[in-house]
Amino acid sequence: MKRILIILLTMKKRTGTTLSTVSYLLLIVLCSLLTIHCSAQLHGQAKIDSLLKELPRQKEDTNKVLLLNKLSNMYASINAEVGIKYGMAELELSKKLNWKFGMAGACYHLGSNYELMSDYQSAIKYYSMALKLYEETGNKQGVPTLANAIGNIYAQQANYPKALKHYSKAKELFEETGNKGGIAGTICNIGNIEMNQGNLPNALANFFKALTLFEEVGDKGRAANATASIGNIFWSQDNYPKALEYFLKACKVMEEIGDKKRTSMILVNIGSVYDEGFKDYSKALEYYHMSLNLANEAGAVGILGVVYGNIGEVYAKQKNYIQAAAYFKKGLALSKKLGETAWEAKHMSSLGILYLDIIKDRSSGVVPRRSQFDKTVENSTLPINGFEHSTIIPQGRVALLSAAMDYLQKSLVISKEIKELVKMQICYHALTEAYILKGEYRKAMVASDNYHAITDSLFSQENKEEILKMSLRNEYERQRLTDSLKVAHQQNEARVELQRQKSYTYAGIAGVLLLGGFSFFIFKERRKSEMERKKSDGLLLNILPQEVAEELKAKGVTSANHYDNVTVLFTDFVNFTQASESMSPQALIDELHTCFKAFDEITNKYGIEKIKTIGDAYLAVAGLPTADPEHAQHAVSAAKEITAFMSDRLAKLGRERTFEVRIGVHSGSVVAGVVGVKKFAYDIWGDTVNTAARMEQNSEAGKINISQSTYELVKGRFTCEYRGEVEAKGKGAMKMYYVS
Repeated sequence: MKRILIILLTMKKRTGTTLSTVSYLLLIVLCSLLTIHCSAQLHGQAKIDSLLKELPRQKEDTNKVLLLNKLSNMYASINAEVGIKYGMAELELSKKLNWKFGMAGACYHLGSNYELMSDYQSAIKYYSMALKLYEETGNKQGVPTLANAIGNIYAQQANYPKALKHYSKAKELFEETGNKGGIAGTICNIGNIEMNQGNLPNALANFFKALTLFEEVGDKGRAANATASIGNIFWSQDNYPKALEYFLKACKVMEEIGDKKRTSMILVNIGSVYDEGFKDYSKALEYYHMSLNLANEAGAVGILGVVYGNIGEVYAKQKNYIQAAAYFKKGLALSKKLGETAWEAKHMSSLGILYLDIIKDRSSGVVPRRSQFDKTVENSTLPINGFEHSTIIPQGRVALLSAAMDYLQKSLVISKEIKELVKMQICYHALTEAYILKGEYRKAMVASDNYHAITDSLFSQENKEEILKMSLRNEYERQRLTDSLKVAHQQNEARVELQRQKSYTYAGIAGVLLLGGFSFFIFKERRKSEMERKKSDGLLLNILPQEVAEELKAKGVTSANHYDNVTVLFTDFVNFTQASESMSPQALIDELHTCFKAFDEITNKYGIEKIKTIGDAYLAVAGLPTADPEHAQHAVSAAKEITAFMSDRLAKLGRERTFEVRIGVHSGSVVAGVVGVKKFAYDIWGDTVNTAARMEQNSEAGKINISQSTYELVKGRFTCEYRGEVEAKGKGAMKMYYVS
């Protein structure tokens, strides 16, 4: 199941018809259960029957416990409720015998069965009991396995802090026993969480580490999973050539080991790269159909619904509406059969949006008339099994609009029931368009308000600060939209009244269409601007201080500022060149990333602004852009934590795998601002920066060298050792102090 989880999490979330995290998890469980269920029926039923015959003959001893253990485990793949029944019997007998080993195994299988039933509270309860028993009995392999299992449940519930806590425990214990496969699997779990949280550099580093370990232990299947995850990271960064490279590598390995199901999953990813990345729809369809064939051969029914939807979207982009509708309906029929409500809602919304697209294309003369539709169906490469032509594409604008609204409203009902905010957002946006096309402006306003409410809710979950910054602009744009719809509605009512007094005129019709079109234009432009604004603001906050970013957004330019009281911190790695010669390029980058990430966390803790990294050097400043009366104390405190972190790391890894750090600190004044118009950066200038660099150059490995000006600000707060006057390049003799 873990392997399925890793691969399925590599499936790209698609804009407009995206799957939320909950939908992915439902799909994962569905695929796992269906596949395991078929396998157990074909290969395990005979074994189960044999065990059931043996059960009544067993005495009340440990042998019976082991037999119950097997039954609980095997029924997990067929009927979790029955698996729980035998797990409970196993637990009771183990307690009676006071056999902790049996109690631990029973709790483990009870947790697994409850997890399959999505009863996560009970699953965690029994997993935790098993974990405690494993710890008491000294089961060094069982403890990290249980920690991973608990972490997986928290990850499924999006409780990432608790998930990471358990994953970290599992990783440490696997490292103690030298279990490389366990370490790699846990690293992949951590990578998946980091990927979901948008921390792509960390996720990528973890997947590369896991890949190396899986290759060392010869686990080709999980190595392919890690390779696919790496491809997904590149995909998320829109690096489609790299994504395709890693997906193809993963696919080749899966084919070599004969894993049709996982090969099918990766083929979906490859098809999506051609679809969304390269816009090569013929190639995309080729890989999607290959995935369909393999999924059918492997009996992986759950994957089919994904592929049906993807194929439908490609045909919709090509304006091949017959094929698009047919595949969406095949996906809908399958999701209903499997009872997969999330996918049912997804395919319904896809059909509703498709019918709206047809209406808009018909109005511009793009869509052919009925006789041409029939001819297209006859020449279609897809057998429209069980579908009448008229049920694929309803004829006439009224019928199309009615069908579109029906699908969207049904999808909305299901999405509300399962609390799928993204699907609700999609439905409300499409319904707004539908009501405008129908001329029902009041309903369009209600749908629009609901759409914006959900959009704001989604934004607030992702970035509450972003919503705060956007609120005034959003309110203005929402009011502008509301005003335009009110005008349209008032004009429409006035026109109706005028018709009672005068004859219906073509000018009136044109007015309604113009106002409706204007409202629709506002909706489209607003949605686009919201997405772009969110992306650009997030980028700005990642590279600029918040005050500077706000100024840049408000004025279009930023002004340079002079800061009198700041402290500059400069670090450098002493043995970087030697260490880099003994490390692989990937290991070198990984270690730099780990160190600088720790530095970021430490400086952030003290409110210090990171300016940049220069190769293996790190530059930060305390006291700007917000004044800090304790800037010097905070800078020195951060420097002490950095040296402590590097000292611990050096003791653990050795000079061949990490570095020694030296730090320089100086207080004074600087000028700060944004330079450049392309790849611009926030930077600081002045003699204070140069002096801090000289402090660092005249420091020693593992030590913090501060200037006289910094010493005057921190004396009495830290233990400082006067070094005398030291000759500094370009500065002459300067008083320096070591902080201990």
